[in-house]
Amino acid sequence: MRLFNCRKIKDRATGLKSATRAVNGGKLVVLPTDTVYGIGCDAFSHTAVRALLAAKGRGRDMAPPVLIGSKRALDGIASNISDSAKEIIEAFWPGPLTVVVPYTPTLTWDLGDTDGTVAVRMPLHPLALELLKETGPMAVSSANKTGLPPAETAADAKTQLGSDVTVYLEAGPSDDNRPSTIVDCVADPPQVLREGALTVEQIRKIVPDVLDADGYGPGERPEDQETEDESAEEPEEAQA
Repeated sequence: MRLFNCRKIKDRATGLKSATRAVNGGKLVVLPTDTVYGIGCDAFSHTAVRALLAAKGRGRDMAPPVLIGSKRALDGIASNISDSAKEIIEAFWPGPLTVVVPYTPTLTWDLGDTDGTVAVRMPLHPLALELLKETGPMAVSSANKTGLPPAETAADAKTQLGSDVTVYLEAGPSDDNRPSTIVDCVADPPQVLREGALTVEQIRKIVPDVLDADGYGPGERPEDQETEDESAEEPEEAQA
């Protein structure tokens, strides 16, 4: 178990090599992203994914998302990607957007109980992208024990996860401790499953009919209806 201070050039290079070896060897690593720190492993290693879930204290019913190092990499793991998914990916990747899409049926991975779908993200963090380009797709979840606050530094993650992780890559405090926003792009229309760093309003600028986390479309929330009713009752001079 080693922690590398990747804010130093020499440690960054050594840390990336060590993390790549660890991932390729079926071990767990902690890496920074543009949101919170993540705990990750080779997405195609069944043993490593089981170890990740065990380190988190989770079961198969909470399958980890997959991080990729380029938009192009999505074509290798997903199929039947909707036009809506393509539009928001183009707008917000790399960044704090996770999309749920159907995965290619021929893949041999086992992320848990996913019902043929996978949650995928391309993070906006140079260290994460560099690692992902060396390792390929990684199963990554927030670097914390389930029920505890997400880690904002690798040192925080180390306190929680200890020797379950082989390599910790420290890049300083997270710029944004909000999680990514998750959008179910298998649903039609797409639905936000978790609103995080991206708001529903930002996503609707790209895909106007997206549903919010409660299943409401644009203007359908009860408070939206109340606002419309109040506006209709205002005297004409107040509306000028």
